[in-house]
Amino acid sequence: MYLETISIKPKNTEPTHLLVMLHGWGANAEDLASLSSMLTLPNYQLLFPNAPLSHPQVPGGLAWYALETGKYEGINESRQLLKDWLIALEEKTGIPLSRTILSGFSQGGAMSLDVGINLPLAGICSLSGYLQFKPEKLPTSIPPVLIIHGKNDMVVPVEMAQKARDELTAIDAKVEYHELPMGHEISADVLPIFERFIKDNTL
Repeated sequence: MYLETISIKPKNTEPTHLLVMLHGWGANAEDLASLSSMLTLPNYQLLFPNAPLSHPQVPGGLAWYALETGKYEGINESRQLLKDWLIALEEKTGIPLSRTILSGFSQGGAMSLDVGINLPLAGICSLSGYLQFKPEKLPTSIPPVLIIHGKNDMVVPVEMAQKARDELTAIDAKVEYHELPMGHEISADVLPIFERFIKDNTL
């Protein structure tokens, strides 16, 4: 259940909520941790976990599962590890999943959607992500979902975000969807939408 994590706590107050951000394929926790200074979430502890697998080409890069062969090696182990880690956060921090937002970029966004729809989270955010599974109707309600994607994304085509939106909507997920004039990135225009979604789903 252990994932090496960068943790950033709010200044001068105890956190009442958690924001978890999962990095993409070939990156690491430091890649997204710089966003903490650009977000105004005074009651949130921000957690940036490292994926468990080494990237085959990028020195210091990590992966949630293999993409280079198209067989997604390691996905089941990472899925279970992430789920167990998130559940354990509740006991470790005293902050329940109902006050936790799970988010991610690219492969991290795919992991967020995959693991998140089965947990009682406050919300799920996929930034330049995709669906790595075929969603099916669940007996429990699905957390609110935010999908933001670049119209000019040459790494994960925008059609994959549209497909994720449509398939999640089909199983009764409440999906907020945005296409922005950007590539495979988190541009400055993403952050206000991201932050507002987080605050709107704060209990």
